[in-house]
Amino acid sequence: MTDRKLLEMAAGAAGNAYAPYSRFSVGAALECEDGAVFTGCNVESCALGCTLCAESVVVGNAVSAGHTDFIRLAVFTDRSNYCFPCGQCLQLLTEFAPELEVLIGRGDGRYVSYKLRELLPNPFSAGQME
Repeated sequence: MTDRKLLEMAAGAAGNAYAPYSRFSVGAALECEDGAVFTGCNVESCALGCTLCAESVVVGNAVSAGHTDFIRLAVFTDRSNYCFPCGQCLQLLTEFAPELEVLIGRGDGRYVSYKLRELLPNPFSAGQME
């Protein structure tokens, strides 16, 4: 799958976002090793601590379908700035795919690409719990 196609899927998911408070819609598309792709969007709550990021929703969708072999994530918002995943979502993604490629797209069609390790260079890991 091309970067553009994955970003288009993320943009489509952003269209489903429930963001009545911030009016900041985010979509995500997560590609697995076997070619399966899952999408997710942000889901806000007036109790802000209950809000779900698009990245955490897409991970939940993939894991609930039995997939944990992630290779690429596209995150999209139609704004003029890039919307990077928050620290909590980066940590969650590291649990499954520390070598994940992360594409960040914005409304004008431009995008950037990073390795997850570039965005979260020192994640907490299971090895630290020993």
